[in-house]
Amino acid sequence: MNLREGLEESPSSSSFSNGRVDVVTDTMNQFKIAEEGDDGSGVQVTCFSEVSDDATLHFQIIRLQKQIYTWIGCSSAKFGNLYAAAPARPSNTIAVSSLTGGTSDNTGAGIARRLVLRTGLNVVLACNIPKNSPMLEAAAEKKLMQKLISLGYAKQRPRGPSS
Repeated sequence: MNLREGLEESPSSSSFSNGRVDVVTDTMNQFKIAEEGDDGSGVQVTCFSEVSDDATLHFQIIRLQKQIYTWIGCSSAKFGNLYAAAPARPSNTIAVSSLTGGTSDNTGAGIARRLVLRTGLNVVLACNIPKNSPMLEAAAEKKLMQKLISLGYAKQRPRGPSS
């Protein structure tokens, strides 16, 4: 499958010019890599950007069969710290480990933990959000979770008891 054939574009999101893809903020591009006869478990890549609190947040979600890789960048394309999170048995807790970066900067560890809780999948999260920006971190997590729900990767939280 040609990569251009697998690219789904929103009307004003991207344009191809001489093999380059120009992405406009607040838009989303998604493509799926699958083989003939695939049961839908191929690799799905979603990239989007959002402006929040005067900062531009960039997101990339790569959905594999039983795992999600997510990158969150703030105002730049730097990789940031890398976290791995997975359900731990037999206690039904979530194990989170920092793969790169120091232990003093755990900006993405909480996001990775909550992503596992909401998706039930193993999560690898690269996070490049400034260390002392809890409001920006909360906004990034909220935008990411909304996108995961819209893509069908996460379940929406129950609204509480109905009367």
